[in-house]
Amino acid sequence: MESLMQMPVHAPVDPQETIEAIGQRIQYLATERPHQTALIDDQGQISWSDLVSLANRIANRLRAEGLVEGDTVALLSENRIEAVALYLGTLVAGGCVVPLSGMASGDSLALMINDSGARFLFVSEKNRPLLDAMAGKLDTISKDGCIALEPQQDGKGPDLEQWLDGIGSEPRPAPVTLDHPFNIIYSSGTTGTPKGILHDYRFRQRQMLRMSRFGLDGNAVNLVSTPLYSNTTLVSVLPTLFNGGMLVLMARFDARRFLELAEQHRVTHAMLVPVQFQRILADPEFDRFDLSAFQLKLCTSAPLRADVIREAMARWPGNIREVYGLTEGGISTCLDCAAHPDKWDSVGVPTEGSEVRVIDEQGNQLPRGETGEIVGRAISMMRGYVNRDDQTREMLWTSPEGLLFFRSGDMGRVDEDGFVYILDRRKDMIISGGFNIYAVDLEKVLLAHPAVADAAVIGIPSEQWGETPMGLVVLRPGHPENEAELLDWANRQLGKTQRLAAIELREELPRSTIGKVLKRELREPYWY
Repeated sequence: MESLMQMPVHAPVDPQETIEAIGQRIQYLATERPHQTALIDDQGQISWSDLVSLANRIANRLRAEGLVEGDTVALLSENRIEAVALYLGTLVAGGCVVPLSGMASGDSLALMINDSGARFLFVSEKNRPLLDAMAGKLDTISKDGCIALEPQQDGKGPDLEQWLDGIGSEPRPAPVTLDHPFNIIYSSGTTGTPKGILHDYRFRQRQMLRMSRFGLDGNAVNLVSTPLYSNTTLVSVLPTLFNGGMLVLMARFDARRFLELAEQHRVTHAMLVPVQFQRILADPEFDRFDLSAFQLKLCTSAPLRADVIREAMARWPGNIREVYGLTEGGISTCLDCAAHPDKWDSVGVPTEGSEVRVIDEQGNQLPRGETGEIVGRAISMMRGYVNRDDQTREMLWTSPEGLLFFRSGDMGRVDEDGFVYILDRRKDMIISGGFNIYAVDLEKVLLAHPAVADAAVIGIPSEQWGETPMGLVVLRPGHPENEAELLDWANRQLGKTQRLAAIELREELPRSTIGKVLKRELREPYWY
């Protein structure tokens, strides 16, 4: 595998910028707030002193086993104290973390682990069946390099307690630089083979500094209900840890449990995805919970509908900031919902140091107001896709001034005030009879019907038009409406070129673990 240290840097470089690595920063927190709670999970809690001691032991063991700066360490676990300690311990040792999804298949996970060149793999009990499915397929991890998080009696390798036996906790954080690899995040794989997105310390440090300005500081209590393998989660988790705040970890999201934890721990911050907002607000007991400690809810992964923002702003204390960006970086916008109630259909304006433009199919820059593919350039940009130089190059757009931008794959526009509006994924855009149809416009109409709880629009084959839009709808409980009634109602609201060919009722829509509707999965039965 190509050295992670030698991959190209696309982010603008400031020669005056210095590093304060998180592996070094937490050593200070262990002495500055030793008895303050750092993490809470379903099994208990841990202080800053004990967390840093555990992270240092992990780092010292990794080095004793031969890990050198830049080596990769894979983690397959739900949110829990040990997972955060392993993340931090790897960074203390100078390693690069590869968090993996327990929703992936054994074959896909083996591909990711081999692609990253991971030398160690830590696995929770819940994910042990996936480890069995990877048997004989891991090229870089020995039997002793696969460590279970819980005590094991099956002889398949050491568990964490055994692995750390006799290892001291003396702090020896690695002297990393801004160019050192920090983590590799694998794409969800919903659009094909997962790609490893490499972030360096420059990427993460700049991101942590920006997010710290939203109050993710030493006084923050951050309720974490999305998985650690997602960049969505790390955007808020890392600055909270860096600044010495407290994380409340949910191994699995549940709306009622979220509300209970938020009240119990006086939660101030949470990073959520749109479907979580909807499920939390829909809880019939929502209004009885004391959520007055909330300062800010962050939202990302998909645009948050204006009607959901309106309800949350009215019923849930604290502001909402919607964040739009890519795991790859390059594009970064933010919508302050309290400050801009007239822009709730947008995803805000570019953040400091970021620039957004819109281009057409030929790569020509378009003026404000016109629709095309969104491209962006920011202070945080990935180093590249691991072992995929061609795909890294495909993502780049060069401006007339010679600047490199990342292509988002999202269709949208920028209004006269500089606010960015997302219309659809480029690959999800429906071209019917030569007209471009954006699913989000049709979905907004369907969601305006009082009987509709959830909706997605996809393109299906049409002999007459090439493809045509179809709506997939989830009804609210107790509503008797049928497909024909909904179709007639929706088409009366839509323009002639937008009209739906059909509506199908569904019990639910398939979503990824961070709430994105899996449109490829919805389209598949109609096209293949």
